[in-house]
Amino acid sequence: MKLTLFSVSYAGTWGNAQLGVEEFVDHAAELGYEAALLMGKRPHASPLDFSRDRRRSLCSRAASAGIELTGIAAYTDFTAVVEDPAQPLLEQQLQYVASCAELAHDLGAPRVRIFTGFERPGVGYPAAWQACLDAVRECGERAAGLGVTIVVQNHHDIANVEIARFVDEVGLDNVHPGYDAWAPALQGHSGKELESLATEHASRVLQTIVADYELRPRVAYDRVLNAYRELPQAVTAVPPGEGSIDYESFLRGLVAGGFDGNLIYEMCSPLRGGGEMTNLDRYARIFLQWASDLLPRIGVPAKALVQ
Repeated sequence: MKLTLFSVSYAGTWGNAQLGVEEFVDHAAELGYEAALLMGKRPHASPLDFSRDRRRSLCSRAASAGIELTGIAAYTDFTAVVEDPAQPLLEQQLQYVASCAELAHDLGAPRVRIFTGFERPGVGYPAAWQACLDAVRECGERAAGLGVTIVVQNHHDIANVEIARFVDEVGLDNVHPGYDAWAPALQGHSGKELESLATEHASRVLQTIVADYELRPRVAYDRVLNAYRELPQAVTAVPPGEGSIDYESFLRGLVAGGFDGNLIYEMCSPLRGGGEMTNLDRYARIFLQWASDLLPRIGVPAKALVQ
């Protein structure tokens, strides 16, 4: 099982400190990681910005640093196609994913992570599902010729809780689910229930992305009733192991189901403590220690950990 760092963590999102993608690769090695997932958009690994020479240079730099490049993380939303059919949104996204697949191939990074789509007012669920299904299938077909695998993350609304069924309906050998704990956990699953969900998906999962969150209560004051009503909880990222997500149960379920892929750490939301470089590095190092402590307890021998 490889402990992997996602470059979005150092891309300047959410006001966080920023490194260029080449600097990120070096920095991941300095932190103690041996693998990296690259964000497939600016300011990191946008296919628009990667000439053949730059691709060769990044491959060489990663090899020198001892960093395995595991994939490109693309950003898609295929229900936008149904909402606004007058625009060539499908073709634009398909070309983008195909370009990410070419970049992944050239970098020796064999995967492209994608999303399905968000719920949209006026777009029925069957139409949204079918639009995502057709688009993901075409992404898979285009990537297959390059020997690249498509990983569909359980992130967006469509198929979020049915990602295995969705991938089954896509019906391609090179399209796999990417199953993360935080989505079912924030939907209320924990303990044996979360463990069981992980086991159900584990055999086809190639990677899982880790982020931990604390849930913060919110209320709104009603002046007429002189009372408060509850609002959805706020969510703030905290170091792994300090939040509400039951990762021990989740990872136990994945391992029991045969998972032996990439355990990827991301910082892709506002962090407790802020987005300064020192805090990003602190979180990234805590992840390595947390994973090294946790995984042997759930049956992953220390020699099977790569970090």
